[in-house]
Amino acid sequence: MTSEGWGTPPVEPISQHYIVCGGNALAHRLAVELVEHYEVPVVVLVPDRTRDHAPQIEQLPGVAAVVEYSSVTEEALRAVRVETARGIALVDGSDQENIHTALSAQDHNPGIRIVLRMFNQRLGDNIERLLRNGTALSGSATAAPAFAAAALSRPNSVQVGDRFLHIAYDEDIDSSRICVVADRIDRQDLSRIRLLPEQEGDSAPFVRLASAFGDDGPVRRIRAGAPVAGPDTGSDAGDPGTTGAGDPEGAGREPGRSAASVQEPPARPERQPEPAPARATEQEHEQEQRPAQEPGGVAALQALPSEPPIRIGWSRRLRWRLLDTLRYFTSARLRLVLITALAAVLMAFGLLWYLNRDFGWSLYVSLLDLAGAAQPDQHADAAAGTGTGGTWQRVAQVVITFCGITFAPVATAIMVEVLASGRRGQPRNPGVGTRDHVIVAGLGNLGTRVVAQLHGLGVPVVGLERDPQARGISAVRALGVPVVVDDGPLEEQLRRARLKHSRAVVAVSGDDATNLEAALEARAGKPDVRVVVRLFDDNFARHVYATLDNAASRSVSYLSAPAFAAALMGREVLGTLSVFRHVLLIAELRAEEGGALVGMNRHDLEDPGGVRVLAVRLAERPHLYTWNYADRTRRLGAGDRIVVAASRSGFARLNTTAVAED
Repeated sequence: MTSEGWGTPPVEPISQHYIVCGGNALAHRLAVELVEHYEVPVVVLVPDRTRDHAPQIEQLPGVAAVVEYSSVTEEALRAVRVETARGIALVDGSDQENIHTALSAQDHNPGIRIVLRMFNQRLGDNIERLLRNGTALSGSATAAPAFAAAALSRPNSVQVGDRFLHIAYDEDIDSSRICVVADRIDRQDLSRIRLLPEQEGDSAPFVRLASAFGDDGPVRRIRAGAPVAGPDTGSDAGDPGTTGAGDPEGAGREPGRSAASVQEPPARPERQPEPAPARATEQEHEQEQRPAQEPGGVAALQALPSEPPIRIGWSRRLRWRLLDTLRYFTSARLRLVLITALAAVLMAFGLLWYLNRDFGWSLYVSLLDLAGAAQPDQHADAAAGTGTGGTWQRVAQVVITFCGITFAPVATAIMVEVLASGRRGQPRNPGVGTRDHVIVAGLGNLGTRVVAQLHGLGVPVVGLERDPQARGISAVRALGVPVVVDDGPLEEQLRRARLKHSRAVVAVSGDDATNLEAALEARAGKPDVRVVVRLFDDNFARHVYATLDNAASRSVSYLSAPAFAAALMGREVLGTLSVFRHVLLIAELRAEEGGALVGMNRHDLEDPGGVRVLAVRLAERPHLYTWNYADRTRRLGAGDRIVVAASRSGFARLNTTAVAED
């Protein structure tokens, strides 16, 4: 292949298309997102048709063309018709290469929408100022919070206004619930999960009650917790997975109470209930038995006034900080000398205090002895019995004096080791005091982000990397986080990372097989350790959930591709929330003057399985979020904003509606 590259340009002229530059996992997911959910023409520019995810990208039926060039040159941009494209996504290559390509694409097509992946977020923010219609995103920064939250077994949250939205499951669902976002959850079969189940209107429970207890309707005693079934109930009436989903907003009743728990009105004495047909009895019996046949759980979107805290006691935090500081400035041998000398001084001081019963005097003598300035007893004074103390006091003073002599050279050795030998530039191994920490295996872009986030939360972290040239080692080293760098057996690396005392292992290398191996080795070394695995392949993920307890699987491309696709369409996603391997997007849309959103109401916007309106910000009160806006018939006006939770396909449909052709 020449330096200019070669490839197969689109056979027919193409316009109003989107270009994806890259052959990695993110490029693959992004192409799928654009083709399947947004249904737009896509041209993919790959560096090599035979490597990475390029073969899978070529198999996608909706991709208009796959063009191969070793680098994104001017010729490559012309080959993919950048001058007629609506948008271009640069999701491969270094930050410098992506910046150069973005500026070149803007020169060819000043109105093109540009989305570029950048690791350096500060640089990305500055580059956005040079682009007329562009944005810089980081896939690792988008996905890192989900990995860190999974490692700590805490909910990942997205901030909307002054609230933090997170996903809660089953018994963790409380009165702060906004809506049900998933049901029929079966951890053994994740394909059963139903996102954003159908939402009934606020009057639906009363309509069913009127049908059941009307003038000519049968009167049946409803058991507590049983579904309210009427002649015209939907197919989800008896579904156990929709517990709370019939009225996810909890309108008209207390949180936690279902419509089925509404007490029946008193039966009129002049009318006797007629016996129900045998077939109806069989149907009711079938509905009662259905929960046992369809096991599953429920996930709900909840709001917190602040981000979920890490429950770590102050004493443990203080101990971690002291140990980290001590390990940073000293080696293991120097720490042993210091700790031994300090223990001897404390014991000698305790002995002096016990003999003299005077704390102040004992502290005074100890400090003088430690500095080598105390006046010793003379032999004549000792023989005459006029010395300052007895034999044990003299022994204690001698111990303190000799320990004081050791402190000076040890302090000198520490300074020499820190300043002269360049200890700050060397990765540190975890010490014997490392406890209750998280091991992050793989210090690439994602691993570095996860380490930084956990470290910022005050959680002890240990990095693990096989490649000594990995770019994340220096970044982790700057945080003072210990790193195990070794290309030996993974079992030995985990042992050196003190797996036995860890709380979780996060495997985030770029290879699924390596990550799965790390998870299995970690579970073999410590059966109860929490395991979080980065996996692209869904089959691997299913096996992880089906065979491993206390485990989680995440995909960087799966979490970040929806945000990249939305940015390519000119929309901003506030964040993503994971429901196992499924993704929910939290986004805010503005009704523009003349846009398709103007004149639409909640009935028009919401789509079962696709879109749920969470909050409304009216133009006259832009700073007030009205959660679960009660007026479902009010139409949006220009300047109104809506916050939605959407599946990938639902957000694509909503985005297509919002950005209708001008």
